[in-house]
Amino acid sequence: MKRTVACAALTALAMLLSSACFAETITIATVNNGDMIRMQKMTDDFKAKNPGIEVNWVTLEENVLRQRVTTDIATKGGQYDVLTIGNYEVPIWGKKGWLVPLNDLGPQYDVDDLLPAVRQTLTVDNTLYAVPFYGESFLTMYRTDLFKKAGLEMPKEPTWDFIAEAAKKINDKKEGTYGICLRGKAGWGENMCLISLMGNAFGARWFDEKWHPQFDTEAWKKTATYYVNIMKEAGPPGASANGFNENLALFQTGKCGIWVDASVAASFVSNPAESKVADKVAFAMAPNQGLGKRSVSIWSWNLAIPAVSKKTEAAKKFIAWATSKDYMKLVASRDGWANVPPGTRTSLYTNPEYQKVASFAAITLDSINSADPKHPTVDPVPYTGLQFVAIPEFQAIGTAVGQQFSAALTGQVTAEQALKSSQQLTDREMRKGGYYK
Repeated sequence: MKRTVACAALTALAMLLSSACFAETITIATVNNGDMIRMQKMTDDFKAKNPGIEVNWVTLEENVLRQRVTTDIATKGGQYDVLTIGNYEVPIWGKKGWLVPLNDLGPQYDVDDLLPAVRQTLTVDNTLYAVPFYGESFLTMYRTDLFKKAGLEMPKEPTWDFIAEAAKKINDKKEGTYGICLRGKAGWGENMCLISLMGNAFGARWFDEKWHPQFDTEAWKKTATYYVNIMKEAGPPGASANGFNENLALFQTGKCGIWVDASVAASFVSNPAESKVADKVAFAMAPNQGLGKRSVSIWSWNLAIPAVSKKTEAAKKFIAWATSKDYMKLVASRDGWANVPPGTRTSLYTNPEYQKVASFAAITLDSINSADPKHPTVDPVPYTGLQFVAIPEFQAIGTAVGQQFSAALTGQVTAEQALKSSQQLTDREMRKGGYYK
């Protein structure tokens, strides 16, 4: 009997050691925002369902993440098995053969439940190269108490002119409350995300139909002047260092009256556990300027697998888990329905439990559905993309231009000088890229 027990124990130990030896570790590169950090906390569920797979997280600030994963995939470094990338990279990298196709995530995944507007930005020639973890557009978030005190009423579809007027009225620097918070941190996915969308509303274009940069136009002069002036008059100090995360913290602590930014922020600013002003927040559409285009975007943070990964099957299991309907239910069970990753699945927006707690649900969906990346500007353009231009060169160009706008915020250069430099550097890069001679 003792021998039998001993043998059984040894067998169990051998099996345990064997499973440990054969466990796969996948390395996931992700961004340091709230939803991605929450996903890391949920990983125990994935491990329980996939005991043979370990997860190694590499969590980076947005600009650093983009630089690292772009370098790694372009050089076939193979450091990561799962990448967190935007819908800017997906079609470009998919065409180059740098990503693993994801058309085979299984029948239970329900790929048809993905929002069509988001799914199409991740598809090349009917092949899905990434799946969305969350999707977003841009909204206007504002303090109802400050508006009431100033005798203001926010329109459902405000103009940028109204936003400027309101921001100045509710600005109270003595009390440490600033009229408006907008992105100032340099980066194509940071300040230029906001400024590009603002430019679309003001009638500006990155390029004309022949790929010539347009920063020397009146529309860009209006955009740049508006941006710099409103931030100087009613923005917080040190705005040139503020990206999404920094402005989120400012708004949650009651330092901002108006914040125009990604709709994913809505769940954080309206969560009483995280936001001091949760009961004083309301939402409107992203501003327009009366020209037929709003500062509305469509963006998603997505999970993808680099083609050089040697752990494709394990990576697919993780991706299917993290972007599934079941994951949404898991988040809801632990943190509430309001904190479920938004903007990815149709079923979320028909869920009465989500509708009940997410006051921002309908306007977020309206914003996503109203985005038209194929026709982003008032005048015709040769590119697609709302807050970016879908060409490989844009990552470098956008960040360089973003540095000029950031310098204008600090007073190192004027808005006019920032535009002149942007025109010159963009022209140089487009010539180098062979777009024209």
